[in-house]
Amino acid sequence: MKLAHILCLCLVLALSWADHHEGHGKTGQADKGHGEKGHVHKGPLPHGHDHTEPHPDRCKGIEMDAATVNEEGIPYFFKNHTLFKGFRGKAEFANETFNELDEHHHLGHVDAAFLMHNPDDPTHHDHIFFFLDTHVFSYYQHKLERGFPKLISQVFPGIPDHLDAAVECPKPECNEHSVIFFKGKDILHYNVKTKAVDKKTFASMPNCTSALRFTDHYYCFHGHQFSKFDPKTGAVHGKYPKETRGSFTRCPKFGERSDPVERERCSRVHLDAITSDDAGNIYAFRSHHFIQKNEGNDTLTVDTVENDFKELHSEVDAAFTYNGHLHMIKGDKFFVYKAGNPPTLVPGFPKALHNELGLNGPIDAAFVCQDHHIAHVIKGTDVYDVELKAAPRTAKNKRPFSLFRKVNAAMCGPEGVTVIVGNHFYRFASTQLFVASRALPEQHKVSLELFGCDH
Repeated sequence: MKLAHILCLCLVLALSWADHHEGHGKTGQADKGHGEKGHVHKGPLPHGHDHTEPHPDRCKGIEMDAATVNEEGIPYFFKNHTLFKGFRGKAEFANETFNELDEHHHLGHVDAAFLMHNPDDPTHHDHIFFFLDTHVFSYYQHKLERGFPKLISQVFPGIPDHLDAAVECPKPECNEHSVIFFKGKDILHYNVKTKAVDKKTFASMPNCTSALRFTDHYYCFHGHQFSKFDPKTGAVHGKYPKETRGSFTRCPKFGERSDPVERERCSRVHLDAITSDDAGNIYAFRSHHFIQKNEGNDTLTVDTVENDFKELHSEVDAAFTYNGHLHMIKGDKFFVYKAGNPPTLVPGFPKALHNELGLNGPIDAAFVCQDHHIAHVIKGTDVYDVELKAAPRTAKNKRPFSLFRKVNAAMCGPEGVTVIVGNHFYRFASTQLFVASRALPEQHKVSLELFGCDH
């Protein structure tokens, strides 16, 4: 009898042990560091934390440990063992997306992170690097690369341990393709190609606890505030610091944008027309709506076309900026507005499009590059040049392009010609390259990279 009792007791204990460890990785391995006494955990959990512990509420104002974007450009924010995806995504444990982060219990939380976006280097292109204490992890498509984690000094020689922040800086935003590392007041530019380290001083910037490159701008986070900075000099222009809540976190009590703004920001419907002025402000038109993005403070405002341009009513065909005026094309009519709030129609307009540009409608897109006085007009699959200082104006130099069957909108700025097709855009260094190109350049999302939508 005693032997039978002992055998039964052993069987119960064995079954209990197996049930306790179900779902914890390799069979037969004890669950090290996952929670408190006797708790049965299912799925990924942060090491050293009870699975019932709530995630932090970022609308209460928290200091993030690290920030990066994924290969699709969606921002990721890390706090302890929590990951926030996008500006309004729900909190989750970081090891649900990056499983192996949980296997190194002697390391702390993520100190710094960045995405390496370098098509010329297929070995590291679209890899996300995480820095934890003295080690670096490299992930591709959310899977840890073989051989990682490694010591930071092995992968990034000359870069110290226990970092505060990191952010990639490609050319020409930095002189060379670089990664900027932050540790206290030390700012280190790491040359990706040569591995040289250049120490700089960013006097006007606070110490960054995380950093992010988003829509070609650079942000330093400190506490629950952020500052936009120049990656070459560290200069901070404009009224900074600003509150992250309402900007990088959609919080109702901190200036959450109205429904029309969020709808137009994230819409996949193509734009009808777009232009930018010399200051970098963007003016875009989609059906009945007018969207304005101010370069100085990155704010986005949305109104109806009729409210801002009452003579147009809606559905602009094309737009370009010249001599401080907005030039609008709708059907066979040509409108010129003096920039202002609101814009005002110049007396004598609208006029016949043919008399002003030497073409009949409909027009698909038009743009003028900075310091030039030639309007490049896209009609079908042809581009025409119109000398704006000439009288009368005529459309000349007709030439076809072959990359797109239909262009929805286009503009020209410091980065070259931006051509919008559907909900994507493509950049060309010049009008000539746009016409002559036979291969598509890198594709970008309008909603994400022009207007800052996070999903």
